[in-house]
Amino acid sequence: MEALRQDDPRRFGRFTALARFHEGASAVQYVARDTVSGEVALITAARSELAAVPAYRRRFQAEARTAERLAGGWVAPPLDTGEEPETPADGPESLWTAAGYVPALPLAEAIGIAGPLDERALRILGAGIAEILSRVHAAGAVLQGLAPGTVLLASDGPRLTAFGPLGAAASAEARPGGQLSVRLGYLTPEQIEGKEVSAASDLFVLGLLLAYAATGTTPFTEGPAEEAARRIAGDEPELDAVPQALRELITNCLAKDPAARPTAGTVAAELALEGAAGLARGGWLPERLAAAVADQEARVLALEAPEETPEKAPAPVPAEAPEPEEGTAAPEPEDARPVDAVPLDAPASPVETSVAPAPAGSPATAGPEDARPVDAPAPKEPAAPVAAGDGDIGEDRGTTRFLNTGPRPPQSDRPTTQLSLPHELIAPPGAAPAPVAQPIPPALPVAPVAPQQPGPTYGGPAPYPAAALPAGPAGSGGAGGGPMVSLPLPPAPAPVPDPAASRRTLLTIAAAAVGGLIVGGGSVAALGSGDTAVATDDKPAPKPRRTLPGQPPEPRWIYTHPASESSPLTTAVWRDKLLVVTSESQASAVDLRTGKRLWQRADGAKGQAALAAGADLVFVASPSEFLWLSPKNGKVVHRVRYTDAFGDLPGLAVGPLAGNSGPVIWFTGSHTVTVKAPKPKKGKKKGKDKEVAQAHFFAYDIVQRKELWRTPVPTGRAPGTPAYRVVVDRSADVLVRQDAAGLTAAEVKAAKGKGSIRSFDQKTGKLLWTKQYAAASPEAATGGDEDGTLYAAVGKDLQAFEADTTKPLWRVEGSDGSVFGTPLVAGPLIHTTERSQLVGAVEREGGRLVWRRSTEVPGTGNAPSLTLSGSEKTLIAADAVQVTAFSAADGERLWKFQDIGSAGPKGATVSASYRALAAGETVVVQRDRAFYAFPVA
Repeated sequence: MEALRQDDPRRFGRFTALARFHEGASAVQYVARDTVSGEVALITAARSELAAVPAYRRRFQAEARTAERLAGGWVAPPLDTGEEPETPADGPESLWTAAGYVPALPLAEAIGIAGPLDERALRILGAGIAEILSRVHAAGAVLQGLAPGTVLLASDGPRLTAFGPLGAAASAEARPGGQLSVRLGYLTPEQIEGKEVSAASDLFVLGLLLAYAATGTTPFTEGPAEEAARRIAGDEPELDAVPQALRELITNCLAKDPAARPTAGTVAAELALEGAAGLARGGWLPERLAAAVADQEARVLALEAPEETPEKAPAPVPAEAPEPEEGTAAPEPEDARPVDAVPLDAPASPVETSVAPAPAGSPATAGPEDARPVDAPAPKEPAAPVAAGDGDIGEDRGTTRFLNTGPRPPQSDRPTTQLSLPHELIAPPGAAPAPVAQPIPPALPVAPVAPQQPGPTYGGPAPYPAAALPAGPAGSGGAGGGPMVSLPLPPAPAPVPDPAASRRTLLTIAAAAVGGLIVGGGSVAALGSGDTAVATDDKPAPKPRRTLPGQPPEPRWIYTHPASESSPLTTAVWRDKLLVVTSESQASAVDLRTGKRLWQRADGAKGQAALAAGADLVFVASPSEFLWLSPKNGKVVHRVRYTDAFGDLPGLAVGPLAGNSGPVIWFTGSHTVTVKAPKPKKGKKKGKDKEVAQAHFFAYDIVQRKELWRTPVPTGRAPGTPAYRVVVDRSADVLVRQDAAGLTAAEVKAAKGKGSIRSFDQKTGKLLWTKQYAAASPEAATGGDEDGTLYAAVGKDLQAFEADTTKPLWRVEGSDGSVFGTPLVAGPLIHTTERSQLVGAVEREGGRLVWRRSTEVPGTGNAPSLTLSGSEKTLIAADAVQVTAFSAADGERLWKFQDIGSAGPKGATVSASYRALAAGETVVVQRDRAFYAFPVA
């Protein structure tokens, strides 16, 4: 970070520039302050010589939109896109974006300060970046934004600041004919062989990045620079200095065959199964880096806006780098490890290359020890443009594919312009000093400098070894630089209108475990015993913000169940007015409008999920009685003890509620009876009496408070009460299935691996039939509709059957190695869920797949549970990692949410799964003690 230069802009819309943060090949970043709210932001402003190029403008805006789609978690949420309503009369409009400022150090700078990272820090770094990549790859896109200069280390985890080849460029320049040439810092074996990049290419670069972070150098540094491409394509990486526990994973990422590399989700899960945020809780940076981050934050907070000169123009026109003296290569940005340019988009024009030797006798500037560039192959034929299609079943449109290198033939390594040291480092002996800049505003506040400790010095984060190669007349990366590939970009997309000017960022405690998530936490706000929401720190509340793609809407309220009470057992919505929570100690109610707790009642301790008993009573089934509570104050209005209601069944133990429809609830219960031993034969000893469990299936009207019927059913595994679940409630009967965990050994053996569905008469409770459906197992998820169709998971597929005849109707194929979860019937559609984290919609009539999307959760687990909003327009998928909202009609991913739990360094780790409950135009998301009320369509 350095003071503003004289030619630097002072204003970016409502933001006032305070200091330079980082200078890249295609843009300059500034620390700025919002003149309205005082919020500190990070501005990324295009270089003036590039901003006038239409191809650059389109690419810059496309990468800004990608940042918006990935916002949250490890990606700072954008605050402004810098889109001006009118183009200035004196030139092209400014091109910049603003994102929230997070105190952090670039990876390259961090390695220079403290050396390689330890294993835990490497796991957090790699998991955080892999979580972002998994979201990008799930949309069929390739990021190509990874480099040591684009990855930042913050106190709570890593951050990514580049979202395409422009952001990660080692150099960028405009060419005649509206072309844009970009050189990237990293190459992959498939690029060297002239093949197209893919998601696996990002994993190779991630492997290089982790190897660099683990060792201070990159794994292909040994050997002559001119053979660097050969080493990347054919040599095994040097990973002896990488921690043993991570060596195999990084080796797999660096596999020559893209198909042999792991997926981003696999990498994230192997590095940090609990997520990067969970592993980073309590701090993760070494002491020296943590101090450097804190120092940077203190300096930023102390910044004041420099005085503007009257003639200063408001439009951002970043100062050009000073021209190098003759014979000396100009310094490049700290993260510029160039290889030859890769084409940004297609169609391609003829390849333009230029290698101009330096004047005779001109000294070449020596680069870092591991900073030798290699050439990128040039395309043999024009690359085909990438078509952004939806696919016949509504493929993901969340992130457009923005890079296509096209097939290219292998090409031998050619000399390129060598790299200079990062501009933060001292120039080597013999290098001419840079021209003195014009007078600049007052310097930044300087913190006390700690004395330097002896230790190893780590070079710049270049991917390949350095060599003293001749530079072109324009310096490194200039017109006479190494071979460059210049390609035009596709037409600019139609502009998207900014829906609002006001923005407000949700207060976050720490980063989420999966990239792209707005984060909350149990200590974000405390709402208990009627208290209003109060932020847990003294910082001023940020101003309202517009909702960006991928970010959840701002919660209406946040409620935290008191830590002094036992954790919630059940949660239910009562008539869209109350959130009723039961625990070991009591039942309590929260106002769904305000998030305030209204009452608590000890009588409801250990109660099952609350139900509406008519218009004015809350029904709760406790272990010993049925309760009807007042919704206003929780007072017990009616009480029916099981010993009174079922006097002929002494000691009745009521099992979990199987289901409900209107005022009717169904449940199982069991009690123990004594069966006397038969009279012995003459001369024989009388046997002992036996205690035998007997079970029944009940129907009970909670409005009339009376039993409708009961029917004997087989007992389950000890203690004897079988657990039933209502599959579908039809006009003539109710179909139920028994929980597989409660089956006795004899029942499991008799079932021969198949599950059963029982039909009970609605009026009498008589058992009508018991049927099995194809090879559906006892554990198979099942659902049904009132039209008589049953849906069951069979193997990896979902099949539909006629419930009464077991006739198969249709089948939907699932993912290999996965199984379907419980489907959700909604109008003409069935919403599906799979263990592979795919959620979709199928037509009930014929089983046609309407859409299928991934929640982008790394790895596999239980299938997400599904909830529909009151309007049935929004589908909520909740699992152990996050909550994902989809458009129910077409599967568009709307937003994601994750709560990291306790924000305190010593807080207990929250491992509970998420739940979602619909209440009118609100969905309440719960994880353990924390509740968030989000508005939904």
